[in-house]
Amino acid sequence: MKKTKPIEKNAKTVNRYLKTKLKGNPKILYDAAGHLIINGGKRLRPYMVIKSCQILGGKTSKAMQAASAVEMVHNFTLVHDDIMDNDEMRHGVPTVHKKFGMPVAILAGDVLFSKAFQIISDSKLSGNAMTQIISRLATACVKVCEGQIMDIKMAEGKKIPSQSEYIKMIGKKTAALFDVSCAMGAICATNKTTDVANLSSFGNNLGIAFQITDDLIGVMGDPKVTKKPVGNDLREGKKSLPILMAIKSAKGKNKTMILKAFGNQKASKSDVKKAVNVIRALGIEENVRSQALKYAERAEKSLSKYSGVAKNELVELLDFVVKRSL
Repeated sequence: MKKTKPIEKNAKTVNRYLKTKLKGNPKILYDAAGHLIINGGKRLRPYMVIKSCQILGGKTSKAMQAASAVEMVHNFTLVHDDIMDNDEMRHGVPTVHKKFGMPVAILAGDVLFSKAFQIISDSKLSGNAMTQIISRLATACVKVCEGQIMDIKMAEGKKIPSQSEYIKMIGKKTAALFDVSCAMGAICATNKTTDVANLSSFGNNLGIAFQITDDLIGVMGDPKVTKKPVGNDLREGKKSLPILMAIKSAKGKNKTMILKAFGNQKASKSDVKKAVNVIRALGIEENVRSQALKYAERAEKSLSKYSGVAKNELVELLDFVVKRSL
């Protein structure tokens, strides 16, 4: 797919840089820290850092430390997410805690988090730019933790959250890192606050569109593509947008069928399949896609004053994120 080629090229560059930074002793700690990084990932967040720098005339080399730092933070969240969810596989390989054990996995996550800030501190950016980047990344990390606990509490509670509560949660849990990726890239290129705000807005809206689409895939995605069982999020009781919409709009027998599978780890494959078919028949995919598109349009509007290759590549990324197939 043509649109993914710049992403793949960028991922290779970032991967090479990350490997040079994830070396040290004891070797097992760095092997664990780099485990998910060497086994997959599109590097969307580093891509956004670099393209946000380029759109404002900055050089890739100026943004590489920030790009690598945000990927380390992202992987830190994945390691800890997998521990919290007790997931056994990611990117088609065993999760860090399954391969290396719980204590090593926790420390691997901690090392990734610490290394992210170490890398930025070692960069050749001006003092002001470095301070801004460190401050913004730290704030984003706090938001991710807040969003994660909101997600956990939503899952635990019996109440079905409103759409605005869901958007607030993903705005922190997912969009915060997309937002800060674009803001950091902009800061690497300029000290103009309006440009930083525009790119920050792009990242935030892209992040929300990304998570809405991801949640749709989590409910109705093809297991061959997602590497997860069909209706995985439904069985786990995740209160994502497609599930919220389905429960709200379903009536009678249809609603009973959805609720039979929702949050029921013992639900049979047949029960889950029936629930997913009901959700499809309700036209939920179309409704969810239109919500994602709304945020995608806001994101694109944030870039209206810019032009050039980097701008086109960011818009193509937006298009790719929202139109991902199930």
